[in-house]
Amino acid sequence: MKLDNNTTIKDFLISDVLLANNKIISNETNEKLSILKKERTTIPVIYVGSGTCGIIAGAKKTITAIKNYLEENDINAELIETGCIGLCSSEPIVDIQLPGKARISFEKITEDKVAYLFDAVLNNIAPKELVLGQYTNNIWQPWEKIHTIHTLPYFARQMKVVLKNCGIINPYDINSYIANSGYRSFIKTLRSYTSKETCDIIEKSELRGRGGAGFLTGTKWKTALNSSSNPKYLVCNADESDPGAFMDRAIIEGDPHRLIEGMVIAAYAIGANKIYIYIRSEYGLAIERLNIAIKQAYEYGILGYNIFDSDTNIDIIVRYGAGAFVCGEETALINSLEGNRGTAKSKPPYPANSGLFNKPTVVNNVETLANIPTIIEFGPQWYNNIGTKSSKGTKVFALTGKTVHSGLIEVPMGTTIKSIIYDIAGGIKKHKQFKAVLIGGPSGGIITNENINIQIDFDSLKQVNAMMGSGGMVVMDEDTCMVDIAKFLINFLQRESCGKCIPCRQGTQRILEILENITRKPEKGGGNYHTLERFKGIMELEGLAEIIRDTSLCGLGQTAANPILTTLKYFREEYEEHIFDRKCRSGVCKDMRTFAINVESCTGCTICARKCPENAIIGTARNPHFIIDEKCIGCGICFESCKFGSITIK
Repeated sequence: MKLDNNTTIKDFLISDVLLANNKIISNETNEKLSILKKERTTIPVIYVGSGTCGIIAGAKKTITAIKNYLEENDINAELIETGCIGLCSSEPIVDIQLPGKARISFEKITEDKVAYLFDAVLNNIAPKELVLGQYTNNIWQPWEKIHTIHTLPYFARQMKVVLKNCGIINPYDINSYIANSGYRSFIKTLRSYTSKETCDIIEKSELRGRGGAGFLTGTKWKTALNSSSNPKYLVCNADESDPGAFMDRAIIEGDPHRLIEGMVIAAYAIGANKIYIYIRSEYGLAIERLNIAIKQAYEYGILGYNIFDSDTNIDIIVRYGAGAFVCGEETALINSLEGNRGTAKSKPPYPANSGLFNKPTVVNNVETLANIPTIIEFGPQWYNNIGTKSSKGTKVFALTGKTVHSGLIEVPMGTTIKSIIYDIAGGIKKHKQFKAVLIGGPSGGIITNENINIQIDFDSLKQVNAMMGSGGMVVMDEDTCMVDIAKFLINFLQRESCGKCIPCRQGTQRILEILENITRKPEKGGGNYHTLERFKGIMELEGLAEIIRDTSLCGLGQTAANPILTTLKYFREEYEEHIFDRKCRSGVCKDMRTFAINVESCTGCTICARKCPENAIIGTARNPHFIIDEKCIGCGICFESCKFGSITIK
């Protein structure tokens, strides 16, 4: 692509005017940047959120409907597929930018709404029931009486550093990234800093790893840089295997060049010539966009040999993980990269001293690396001023569960959980009561109303037996059974254990057996024996969890006990109800549910009997039916299928 008859985008990229330390940008350059940003256009530009969440919500059908509309009405327009802006619950999101007019965003635009929306917008009418908000600047003419998108409560309290381009730029086009200050930090690093100076900058910023333990990134880099062994490797951990976590996937889908820029700066800082990206194979769209971005980076000379005449050589190799949870742990990931079984290794030695192929290796996750370009651009002090005393910068969370709004958020460290749930996410659905939030993935911890005002940072969460982890946040309401949640999490962790160490392998299995025992009906004729057996099991849980925490080999095993320890601490009465009363107050534990038919209202329609998978319902047509408790498995199909409300849960 050419900016004019003589200047290509590549030339423009490496010219001095794009260097961050050159503060004077000419009017001519600003004009060129504005064209690249699509701020100045002679035809309508249409943006459709086409991340995984958008596609699931129907974005592909929306795109087809838009193309058909443009063709049928002979309209020349540019259609761009973007990543997710973060508000997943409002997908499919469509932005329309008319020439000279502000870019305006609309929510939940399914294929059936396309014609109505475009008929209105192309006639300068914005259907207010579909409006999400508009973007404004000093170039565009704003839409009258339409609020800006950044004033929405969901976005107003966020601070976007890592996610600033997601949903805004074209992830398939390197030029779009360049126009938004892309690769400026990398060129600045090559021309202005040595490897040691780059490590110093990251160390001064006090950036901590966003993948779990929160180790200081600059310190890790310096350890690898100062090692006398060569070659050195950088590994990007994109194996995001926590249930409910999708931050890394969204960053790659929405802004893959930001990750590449962060990686090449990191590789330069530690003296590595080779970068490995370990990404889970299920992330098809992220892999597609990442591979396109890598190819473009090679074409522009950002990767390869003698980059920008700096004697720096960097290559990127992509490897696919099979989705094993344990491979999120750095030593297990390295084992997998080497072609071995994904099992953890004892530390020391740490990977920064002896990692991939027994060479110094830095393992950083996607979010950590995506912070690097901004730190280089604005300086370590700027970044250091964000957050709390011990946790600097921002943190991206995948917010799911029972909140009104769900999706990706990025907030300064120190933001309270209450603010996230009520100010950003809009509170709990259907005005239900907040019960708990699971933070940090399956091996994270439970935060309740007692600690809802706790600040988000690494150290504060540890004080309540929780952890930040990669950033999954699942919000639960009053209808959630905490014993069932604990069982689900332990079941996941037990299946995903690599099996190398006995505490994790056998301990999680024993905990799961105890939880399964207390969430099912006791056998007939067991008398008090079964109650005592269940009580004994619950007495063992806490001690068993502590043993797993204290003696497991890797971080995943050491945190596997968190769901048990935190649910026992805050919801012990629910465990006791399951044991002594044989009751699940939320009606969630199917094996404990019993159903009864009200003979006075039962019409004998036979629907329940026909749908029962165990033939546990007897009766004749037009006469009341009865449930045989011994056969009932508590599936609830009869309850859901009864049109007369004659079936109740006992």
